[in-house]
Amino acid sequence: MTAVPRRRSEEKRAVHRPQAAATGDLFAPSSETEPAESPLPNKPEDLAEPENAPPAPLAWRMRPRSFEEFVGQEHLIGPAALLRRAVEAERFSSLIFYGPPGSGKTALAGVIASAVGAAFVPLNAVTAGVADLRAAIRDASLRWRTGGRRTILFIDEIHRFNRAQQDALLPDVERGTVILIGASTQNPFFAVIPALASRSLIYELRPLGDEEIETIVDRALADRDRGLGSFPVRMTPEARGFVVRSSGGDARRALNALEMATAVASPDSEGTLVIDRAVLEEIFQKKAIVYDSGDPHYDTASAFIKSLRGSDPDAAIYWMAKMIVGGEDPLFIARRLVISAAEDVGNADPRALQVAVAAFHAVREIGMPEGRIPLAQAAAYIACAPKSNAAYSAIDAAVSEIESGRVLAVPPHLRDASYPSAARLGAGKGYVYPHDAPGHVARQDYLPESRFYYFPSDQGEEEEIGKRLKHLRRIVRGEAPRDPGGEEG
Repeated sequence: MTAVPRRRSEEKRAVHRPQAAATGDLFAPSSETEPAESPLPNKPEDLAEPENAPPAPLAWRMRPRSFEEFVGQEHLIGPAALLRRAVEAERFSSLIFYGPPGSGKTALAGVIASAVGAAFVPLNAVTAGVADLRAAIRDASLRWRTGGRRTILFIDEIHRFNRAQQDALLPDVERGTVILIGASTQNPFFAVIPALASRSLIYELRPLGDEEIETIVDRALADRDRGLGSFPVRMTPEARGFVVRSSGGDARRALNALEMATAVASPDSEGTLVIDRAVLEEIFQKKAIVYDSGDPHYDTASAFIKSLRGSDPDAAIYWMAKMIVGGEDPLFIARRLVISAAEDVGNADPRALQVAVAAFHAVREIGMPEGRIPLAQAAAYIACAPKSNAAYSAIDAAVSEIESGRVLAVPPHLRDASYPSAARLGAGKGYVYPHDAPGHVARQDYLPESRFYYFPSDQGEEEEIGKRLKHLRRIVRGEAPRDPGGEEG
């Protein structure tokens, strides 16, 4: 890994000293000699607004200025996270961030530039071409030669660059003329050419959670210098919850809605601008449904689960749609599907669990709104599948017995016999290896007392499992239980 060098003003150096040999800094731009200090001032190039510029949007003004102000992405910029430690040590190479809109890709790039004292030069791949890249790289080289300052070249939507444009970056990324930070909403392993991806560290940013969006909204309302703190603004609790859920983990969307709501809110009798839910419904252009973190939330989730269990795919999909429109975390829905597939379908159709797990992974990879499609597929499959809770009942019965204090000891022949003194203690003595027995099933006690927990149903594929289990139990135990219905199992 290469390093972001310190500014030359912080180093004692000789004019015309070879860089790599003298500093040992493999990340400094390569050149044969180092020019003398330029008499020109090294003007900082950062994200500050130019004079006489139009007012910046609230989302831009509230961008974090340091790691401490950054909200979310703790897996990347928490105090012990590798990326943060690498940046603070100024020992990192080019980076590519990918994640959903409003997750903080641009903001994090700006924080990194500020942390290492580098110039921040942003380009957007939609409008920039090879000529813009060459101009930015030329300026970066001049900036280093005349003032010893590094340049972070930030390219938003880097996946929109074609192959020729991405190829144009390679030599200067390789030499370290610029530190590239790319941002993309698409997986860079597919959207970025392998040569560029291999020269970069790739990090995924996740959608912000409700608590993180709340923190960002509250900061904007309280900040008197950059936010809305100097205005007489009050947001109702209902409006606050609505903007958090409707933002879908997108901080920019939440702040844009908050700024517009402030502009159109009506003052009360005391002159305070009141932001209520009705204002935000108009801004988000969707009706608020009764689906908050209280009873309606759990009631809807309960109706969804019971509809799956009750084999009504239409009802299940309706309640799932209500959760989606209400801003529910799609992974919460996916987890409910996985649980229902195991609890309510079980071995009556083992594929239901595979479908549910696949839907969970699909939603996690592709996000919303497309994620609603695999969720609907899994919900329909689970609702229509044959039902059995036999496995669920079995584990609960065993857990209940153990928790009641009836704990059985492991029989000697089943104990671990891999350590030297095992034989002397009788561990493993008498164990019958099933593969040596006819049909690979041997008569053997696997519990010190007879217990039966699993009673297969007569539904779907579990009916065949039940027939085989009856045969197995006669061989293994020499007996078969009577199932809860009173028939011999």
